[in-house]
Amino acid sequence: MHELSIALGIVKIAEDERQKAKAQKVDRIELEIGALSGVELGSFEFVWPMAVKDTALEKAIYEVDYVKGKAECLECGQAYPIENLFDSCPTCKGYFKDIVSGKELRVKALEVS
Repeated sequence: MHELSIALGIVKIAEDERQKAKAQKVDRIELEIGALSGVELGSFEFVWPMAVKDTALEKAIYEVDYVKGKAECLECGQAYPIENLFDSCPTCKGYFKDIVSGKELRVKALEVS
């Protein structure tokens, strides 16, 4: 379950930024997690409370922006939604593609006070 290590990494990022800002607490954290990032959202949501326990994030408002996968076919130029990295183009059935969105895994916003 690598979701716990990802959540702990996010806690470290938030703690570091809180200290840089000389703030007492984190009021809100907004994450961006893509469908193709390799993060199982259900597992991540399950481990989040454990990861933030006794940290500055424990009482913070927590939001996740889920980004759907989108690709552009390198053979025919068609843009299309994808759920898995190995999905083929619905138009030409080609597998060569440029991933346009869905691999995101980042702290989008952090509010401290």
